[in-house]
Amino acid sequence: MGQTVRSLWHQLSGLEVADDLVEWPPDVFALTDVLLEHSEAYRFAVSPPVGCRWPPRPNPQWSDDIRVSARQWRAWAENPVWPPPELVARGWQTLADGATTPLDDLATGRTWGLCEAILTLHAVADEACVAMGVSVHHPTPVGWITRARAGELLARSGTLARIPRDRLRVLPKVRTPDGGISFRSVSRYVCVRNAKVDAVWHKAPARRLGTAQQRANILLLPWPLRVRERDFRPVAGSVQRTENEPFGFFEFAPPEGLDLDLLERVIVAAHEEVETVDVVILPEGAVPTGQLDELEEILARHRVTIVIAGMREPPAALDAPMPVNWVHLGVHLGGRWWRYHQNKHHRWFLDENQIDQYNLGGALHPGVRWWEASQLPQRAVQFIELAEGITLVAVVCEDLARLDEVADLLRAVGPTLVVTVLLDGPQLTNRWTARYASVLADDPGSAVLTLTAFGFVQRSRPPGFPPSAVVALWKDSVHGFRELALENAAQGILLSTTVGHARRRSADGRLPADNAVELLVSGVIEVHATDSPDGPRPARGDASAVASELGPLDLTILTVWSEAVGDSMMIAPEFVELVLSDAGPNAPWRKAFGLEEPSPQLAGALESMATLLRDPSLPHSDPLARLAHSVLTSVRDARRPS
Repeated sequence: MGQTVRSLWHQLSGLEVADDLVEWPPDVFALTDVLLEHSEAYRFAVSPPVGCRWPPRPNPQWSDDIRVSARQWRAWAENPVWPPPELVARGWQTLADGATTPLDDLATGRTWGLCEAILTLHAVADEACVAMGVSVHHPTPVGWITRARAGELLARSGTLARIPRDRLRVLPKVRTPDGGISFRSVSRYVCVRNAKVDAVWHKAPARRLGTAQQRANILLLPWPLRVRERDFRPVAGSVQRTENEPFGFFEFAPPEGLDLDLLERVIVAAHEEVETVDVVILPEGAVPTGQLDELEEILARHRVTIVIAGMREPPAALDAPMPVNWVHLGVHLGGRWWRYHQNKHHRWFLDENQIDQYNLGGALHPGVRWWEASQLPQRAVQFIELAEGITLVAVVCEDLARLDEVADLLRAVGPTLVVTVLLDGPQLTNRWTARYASVLADDPGSAVLTLTAFGFVQRSRPPGFPPSAVVALWKDSVHGFRELALENAAQGILLSTTVGHARRRSADGRLPADNAVELLVSGVIEVHATDSPDGPRPARGDASAVASELGPLDLTILTVWSEAVGDSMMIAPEFVELVLSDAGPNAPWRKAFGLEEPSPQLAGALESMATLLRDPSLPHSDPLARLAHSVLTSVRDARRPS
């Protein structure tokens, strides 16, 4: 008979089409999503079979029905002791009764009643997942506990669903396609992915980005400002297959470290232009790992909230045969830096044309095909939500260009900003980085920033092209491309950005929702270093050893529950104690979801949060209380009307 609804679901998830799926909206979304994708029945949302109609009722009535049912489903999922919403129950019964239906019947629309039920359940489940994992502009009036549980489940397991994570994962969506129809167009809050690439979701509520002012200043440091031929060197004895297209391995290993004095003088100069520098970004391989502590210390002193830096880690530091090329993402919150590690997934490759273009023939023989000497760990993408829906991803060089599962994941999720750090030539609109930036900026609408080193741009002399000083490229879905050049002996570029509201669309007939965010460039300033650094001397972080035992996972979970109590306090303060009870240790839901209990440190931070909520006048006398206060303040500031 061929594949059926039941057999497809069992093949992909290992589960049955069972009634307990209805208890958790992301599970039902996963089921309906794979059915719509594999049968291609999603196309009926815009082109139903002859004689059939979609949506089943005119808008806005149908959209209102979906929204109300989703709200009821979120509330019911917290304590399912009564029947689920009627629209959900009716659709689920039709789906369960049709579990033996051949997939071909869905694909042709012959079983239109089943197609309609699947499309309806898909829409309601997607709507029920609003703000699960990633915040939206307008908090929903109910379901705070459901969203917080989902956020903790996502942080701990890498998926919003209870389905085995090694089979399918349900992930948040940040941006949605603006037009056209594809399978990704029929949902706007969540998506389903396979387990080929690990998606790790973090929340780190950056105070500046979370304020109602909704502005951020980004300082680009395209360093090193000078790159020499001797900074590239072949790995001894690595050349192989000398008789037929030989290949070998090379390292980028400049002897100098990051110029910390220049860093401080450039930041001081930037502060003469703007009140705060919120984000500092450095290109691929710009920072030796041994200088990370000093880098963060200087940035913290100047009230920088976020750093994105390409790191180079020599093999000696790893007791390994090859170095590691990765991106460090740091967020300063609660008196300390929270560190996130994004590995590079594809090695740099230099052929004869590139060696000639970059004038490296004296270091790397042009007759050898050179691969970057770098370890390649298993693929994983770190998503960091910095404030209300402002979600960041950083990748390294060719990871932007490879059309593989990582690229598919980025298109499915649609982060607010994709930062690509490189060691490459000029970032011109006619080069490869612009082509791949366009893919993400056009669909799903992410802003994309690429940044390379000025010193390497100066080495790039392709035949027929004039010299260029363009070290960075910005592309967004509103204003398009913007080339950013480092000229007039400047050492940095200051971008002023604004955070605006963006529209979420879904091709399944629901009315649009203006609850997403977008990041746009509003100004560009060249920065010239001051003659000498100014300002207060370094102040050490105020987090004690207890607070330092908390990791990024703990911060995410603390933030998730802070958002839940924040929304509850705004809309229904009488439910705050119920939310706090669900957040603390020994809450029954964690055992039911198969999650471990909070560590003693996390339990202490959650208790500090509860204590501060019950009595805001209490002093923040210990590190956990200060951290809880910082997170609660960030959440509160983000929810102030703009």
